[in-house]
Amino acid sequence: MRSITKQQAARFLLLRHGLLGPYRYAGKDGALAFIRSAGCIQYDPIDVCGRNAELVLQARVKGFRKKMLHELLYEDRRLIDYWDKCMAIFPVEDWPYFARRRAAETYNADAVRPALARVRETVAAKGPCCPDDIPGGGEKIRWPWGAAPIGRAALETLYFRGELIVFSKQGTRKYYDLTERYLPRELLRAEDPNKTVEDYYRFMVARRIGSVGLLWNRPSDAFLEISGLDAAARTAAIESLCAEEILVSVEVEGVRWPLYLLARDIPLLEAACGTEKFSSRCELIAPLDNLLWDRKLIEAIFGFQYRWEIYTPPAKRQYGYYVLPILYGEGFVGRIEAVCDRAENRLVVKRVWAEAGKRLPRCALQKTLVRFARFHGCSAPEEW
Repeated sequence: MRSITKQQAARFLLLRHGLLGPYRYAGKDGALAFIRSAGCIQYDPIDVCGRNAELVLQARVKGFRKKMLHELLYEDRRLIDYWDKCMAIFPVEDWPYFARRRAAETYNADAVRPALARVRETVAAKGPCCPDDIPGGGEKIRWPWGAAPIGRAALETLYFRGELIVFSKQGTRKYYDLTERYLPRELLRAEDPNKTVEDYYRFMVARRIGSVGLLWNRPSDAFLEISGLDAAARTAAIESLCAEEILVSVEVEGVRWPLYLLARDIPLLEAACGTEKFSSRCELIAPLDNLLWDRKLIEAIFGFQYRWEIYTPPAKRQYGYYVLPILYGEGFVGRIEAVCDRAENRLVVKRVWAEAGKRLPRCALQKTLVRFARFHGCSAPEEW
């Protein structure tokens, strides 16, 4: 097992994510290329200073604009909304790999069943529909996010089962249409590449390790939503992937557990352990960024403790409602609470915190805020 330092591990992670040195990704093609490399990016509808998926891309993709992600999802159909690491966006060619997830959708099946035929008929006749378009869909039933109208629950059930696709979003409102109208026939007819549940676990574990870059064999948010994956199944999958040299392990100085990476990323690890100097960038990182999926790992490697406090009662928050980590060079140097004031069309910086023992790069951060404001189509703060 190769031994590396924490600095080398940190450098590898940042290179893997395209967050260190010159931009590896640019424009719409770059956004697609990064998502293909990462497997998926997590979607969250909250928009304080950009939605999570948009924030993930703006930190990595030179010249990224929000409309690019919209086009890739709802015009080009190169990407798709579905359930992977929670709500997620992934390349459309990965659709067959989630057949097991679609087949397993049975939540509150008896309660929602009376509305399914009505929803199918409505969507088939009208095309894209939102919950308000479903006749008689106002009755409330128990749903994962609390009581929900049965029309919405039926739309989501058929979406989870793969019969419907997200046609588009208007703000947080989703419009659904028949999947067969948008996905290529060869994808719809493709067999599940994972023949057994063990194959599925191997695929998903490798996918999540690749999404983060480095992961350990421990309970982790990075392994969320892999149904049935317990510690024994996770260990078996990792051991099998290592035996086939799909994964390799490294020992990081000062970290108790071995870490795993995709064997195809060994060249990046070699670069991270070499003598090359990489130019520093200042980036604002999304709260649900792939890099942060295992926050205990980030603390172990970078010495940076981050908690998304959006669901923390205000009186118990250490920082703020929607706070973004500030990455500079090879480490995290602070965090920032920024808000898009849409009434005045300007970016407002409410507060900036420097990490203990770190100096904020004021000039670099100001340039980043100008770029961040341009990404939002609004004016930048003159000072913070």
